[in-house]
Amino acid sequence: MATVELFWEPGSPYTYLAATQVAALESDAGVTVEWKPFLLGKVFQARGMTLPAAVPAKAQYMFKDLARWAQLYQVPLTMPKVFPVNSMLASRVSVAAGQQGKGAEAALAVMGAYWGRGEDISQADVIKAALDGAGLEGDALIAASGTDPVKDQLRQNTEAALERGVFGAPTFFYEGAMFWGNDRLDLLKAVIAGTIKA
Repeated sequence: MATVELFWEPGSPYTYLAATQVAALESDAGVTVEWKPFLLGKVFQARGMTLPAAVPAKAQYMFKDLARWAQLYQVPLTMPKVFPVNSMLASRVSVAAGQQGKGAEAALAVMGAYWGRGEDISQADVIKAALDGAGLEGDALIAASGTDPVKDQLRQNTEAALERGVFGAPTFFYEGAMFWGNDRLDLLKAVIAGTIKA
């Protein structure tokens, strides 16, 4: 089965939206998605970029756009109490979960807490509740998030993202071709199906 890599960031609303569609992508396109948390802030810093929401006109449009996508996908969307958020813990627990084969579950849990319910995922108790609610062992994953193998993997994911030209989230890779953004899912599916060229 072919693999699609997904470089994702918990603090990105468009990553959350795309994440809600990954199960359908896997089913419809016959692929397996490999979830790769990375630090988008580090990528922005390295590329001299700023948050899209830092531009007032873009922020005003973005919030309306997000609401439209949430309606289309029929998923909950709540603007978080804290935005932007320190997503380090959420990213690390997701790496730890991924090392146990539960990366998708952790990703959906932390982003569901942040973007679905508007909770502050910089807080360990919020992360624990989200993971526990998804049937994962929150305490164990939070403990693992502080270990060197987890920290190293997150660093490696971020470095790989930079090396491969990533500049935003979500970013998908399929057979070396890059697709950036929630709104590129149909293009990705078409390439996988062979109806268009990458």
